[in-house]
Amino acid sequence: MGIVKISDELHEEIRKASCTMVRSINSQAEFWIKIGMLAETQPNMTYTEILREQLRLAAVKLNELSND
Repeated sequence: MGIVKISDELHEEIRKASCTMVRSINSQAEFWIKIGMLAETQPNMTYTEILREQLRLAAVKLNELSND
């Protein structure tokens, strides 16, 4: 664990997003960092494809949820 210095403006945007996404500020920042790293290493994938792949890797059963 470490400390990352970010601008006050970015911190405010993370704070607002974290409320909307029901995450802590740290969890929201970590989510954005992870998605950004995945996007840079997988430039052929869309945001939706990245999320779908991460959910698949976590063994989330999306089909079962959508068949209600």
